[in-house]
Amino acid sequence: MKNTKIFSFLAMLLVALVVTSSAMAQDAKPKASPPATATGKVGAATVTINYSSPSVKGRTIWGELVPYGQVWRSGANEATTITFDKDVMVEGKPLAAGTYSFYTIPAEDKWTVIFNKTAKQWGTQYDEKQDALRVTVTPRKAPTMNERLKYDVNNQGLLLSWENMEVPVKISTAKK
Repeated sequence: MKNTKIFSFLAMLLVALVVTSSAMAQDAKPKASPPATATGKVGAATVTINYSSPSVKGRTIWGELVPYGQVWRSGANEATTITFDKDVMVEGKPLAAGTYSFYTIPAEDKWTVIFNKTAKQWGTQYDEKQDALRVTVTPRKAPTMNERLKYDVNNQGLLLSWENMEVPVKISTAKK
């Protein structure tokens, strides 16, 4: 009799847990800035970018949501990271293989692209003293509107695209 009561109690507890967990799962909303990954080859190097992808949602991005002249995490949430499995040249400057956080300083006509040695950090914890490399690139008007921030890796390097702008960064395999 005592075992039957314990068994009944455990069975009801199990049912309650199943009902509660499935009810909570139905309430889960997709993240406003879901995680995304871009990977590809640049010469002999594999390049992988991990980022959170915010949406435009009718906002003006450049110069407003993302102010000009200020360090931007180049994504949302945690810092965007970029991993090179081999030494590379970025805009003609050497960068050792490894994982870096990826920041930018947008401006209307020139952007500063930053590879920071502290990869695992919240996006707003940037420390300039940890920069491994800074290069300057030129943004351009995108051929189409991009609702979500996205990165692409191709044989020329990487391309950041969002709203009505894209930012190419030339990458090549380091010469030995």
